[in-house]
Amino acid sequence: MSDSGSGGHYYWCTRHHRVETEVDVCAARHVLGPYASAADAENALQQVQERNDAWDAEDARWAGEDR
Repeated sequence: MSDSGSGGHYYWCTRHHRVETEVDVCAARHVLGPYASAADAENALQQVQERNDAWDAEDARWAGEDR
């Protein structure tokens, strides 16, 4: 799928493991987004993992644990 810059939104479908647009997007329970570009949508799972790792580290810091 190309990032045509049409001003639309892009989503990462966790069901089909692909970038989808507003035209062909699956149900909300299956997608992450919207993202401004296809590239951002394609990297959605990496961004989720990075945020989870940061939040886990922050939780550990609050609990007095060193990771």
